[in-house]
Amino acid sequence: MEALTSAISVQVDTHDKEIANSILKNLGLNMSTFVNMAIKQLIYRDGLPFEARNPKPSRELLEALQEGEDILSGKVKAKSYHNMYEMLEDLKK
Repeated sequence: MEALTSAISVQVDTHDKEIANSILKNLGLNMSTFVNMAIKQLIYRDGLPFEARNPKPSRELLEALQEGEDILSGKVKAKSYHNMYEMLEDLKK
C-alpha cells in the first residue's frame, strides 16, 4: 500500500529560513526532510523533541540586580573605586 502524504504550509521569517536552509544543506538535508524528522521525533517522544520554556532570569540574577539597584540608590553602602587597579589591590588584601 502506498503511503499517503499531506502538505503543510508554514509562514517563517525569511532570514531564519535562509539560515536554517544553510545549516540543513551542510548536513545534507532539506527543509522537508527536517520537518518530517521533527514530526517523527514529536510522535516518538509523545511531546516536543526539545526543551521549550520561557526564558526567565534565575533567582540569583534577580537578587544581584536588586543589590545593584540598592547600591545605586544609596540604600546599601558599598565601597567604590576610582579605577580597576584600586579594586585589584583591594582584592589582593
